[in-house]
Amino acid sequence: MTSDLDSIFGMKVQSAREATVPNAVDSPSTTHLLEWVALLLTPGLGPTKARKLVEHFGSPENVFSAALTALEETGIRAVSAQSIANGKSVELAREEIAKASAAGISLLSVEDFAYPPRLKEIYDPPLVLYLRGDPEVLRKPGIAVVGTRLPTVYGLGMAERLTCDLAAQGLVIISGMARGIDSASHRGAIFAKGRTVAVFGTGVDVIYPKENSRLSEQILAFGGALISEFPLGTEGMPQNFPIRNRVISGMSLGVLVVEAAEYSGTRITARMAIEQNRDIFAVPGNVTNKNAWGPNTLIKQGAKLVATWEDVWEELPTEVRLALTPAPSSESSDASPASLFPDDGLPPHEKRILSLLKADEATHIDELIEKLE
Repeated sequence: MTSDLDSIFGMKVQSAREATVPNAVDSPSTTHLLEWVALLLTPGLGPTKARKLVEHFGSPENVFSAALTALEETGIRAVSAQSIANGKSVELAREEIAKASAAGISLLSVEDFAYPPRLKEIYDPPLVLYLRGDPEVLRKPGIAVVGTRLPTVYGLGMAERLTCDLAAQGLVIISGMARGIDSASHRGAIFAKGRTVAVFGTGVDVIYPKENSRLSEQILAFGGALISEFPLGTEGMPQNFPIRNRVISGMSLGVLVVEAAEYSGTRITARMAIEQNRDIFAVPGNVTNKNAWGPNTLIKQGAKLVATWEDVWEELPTEVRLALTPAPSSESSDASPASLFPDDGLPPHEKRILSLLKADEATHIDELIEKLE
């Protein structure tokens, strides 16, 4: 399926690159955390150039013991070479690690045992991940669920229902905590008392959007995690969200698209997933709705059509399905679609009204009145 999509997009799928990583849990010094954070904070130096520097000098430590002339000979920018040579990068790293420790935030270098194993396979994995929550969840099999920030009621309902059922099977739900489909996906996992990971396009200490503060607390309460590759205090700048999308797809076994317009960040995530050799899934939509363009086009191009959680489950590797503990029931505990309007604590007459509303169909108020009489 992925190869068909690859040929349509005209891209060459990147081969997975396995890294030999020491067990940083047993031996923290082997992760070179200070050096990796210093490389992250070096101006004008991204993940790819930083990794090439390490490969050139043999280790992160050797990079920071190299002479200025040796650094400049590698072709990196002068400002980067000077920051490394004069110790400024290391100074910034010490301050960043201290701030993270004070805030209860963990830092995982790319050498750390707790670093997501599938993320190491992509072309340009983050040098460092900032983490709030349980690091163990990062090593578990997960599915990324993405979509528009302006979904229909149908899209929200499908996102919640599918993620609820998939989380009930033991899969981790990975998304970006944006408004719309992302938030609905995290909520669906929480509804099933499952685990979910939110990948931020801001610093992990900056909740964006702000109304998702409670959602972030719920993610942590149910054993999930909040992660980011951006330094502490980084605000929500538009250019950062496409960058973080490669992490969402890179951590996952596959990417499920639920509603996306023709020009959207979701399309970027799907393209990155193809480059990373991940499976693509899509929920079909009403062809008259602009949000159906993305998933319907992906389906035409070879993505797996998804109507129920089983459509995703059957595409997972056999070893993953065997490793996950099946839920007692093949569906979520409530046979009805995940509700956008929780009825806990509502008076009986309001529950009666809510029961007459349909998630995927408009109901005229006159029809409601007739049924309530």
